[in-house]
Amino acid sequence: MASFLLIHGAWHGAWCWRDVLPLLREAGHTARAIDLPSHGNDRTPPEDVTLATYAEAIRAAIDEPTILLGHSMGGYPITAAAERSPADIEHLVYLCAYAPLSGLSLAEMRKRAARQPLVEAMIRSDDGKTVSLDPTRAEALLYHDCPPGTIEYALPRMTSQPIEPQETPLDVTETSAAVPASYILCEDDRAIPPEYQAEMAERCDEVYRLPCGHSPFFAMPQRLADTLIRITEKS
Repeated sequence: MASFLLIHGAWHGAWCWRDVLPLLREAGHTARAIDLPSHGNDRTPPEDVTLATYAEAIRAAIDEPTILLGHSMGGYPITAAAERSPADIEHLVYLCAYAPLSGLSLAEMRKRAARQPLVEAMIRSDDGKTVSLDPTRAEALLYHDCPPGTIEYALPRMTSQPIEPQETPLDVTETSAAVPASYILCEDDRAIPPEYQAEMAERCDEVYRLPCGHSPFFAMPQRLADTLIRITEKS
């Protein structure tokens, strides 16, 4: 049986894995999720958050060989963690996530896409430390295909996103590149264009596809869990 650690994306927290964790556990796997610093219930001040503190939080949560999944923005911190502690990570899974190009920040990666659907919905704070998502746009961009009640569950839990981690370049070396990696592409994603996901997925060992938007953990948790279980069979 495998051990999973699930890492959320921007504005989210461990709460977004509510429906997936029990499915993985029912299948006999160990499955956990954490709040990255300044997300969810973590009270780290946003100005103290860096890509390195994200990576260290992930490393601190791993105590056995682990399949490490990152959703969306989470692709960067899981790669940073693999650069620091590859022996503890059996497999990297990028779930409609940014798979880093060496030397680029996440913000730079986002700008490489032909379309940037999230940009007009992002609200930068007056102090320039965080960015929030326009709540009136959240459902259309992130949850359009999710069950009734999803937006009511998610909006009160969403937090501001620290900007510093997204503007920090990441050097991707053979250290993390040697860790087996899978990409789960979401074909109706309205936040990260599917065609750009396909481009990033080319750097992974295998690609899976889900017919859903940016939040498969709510839209189709069973299909997502089944896909993760398939990945364990190849790890």
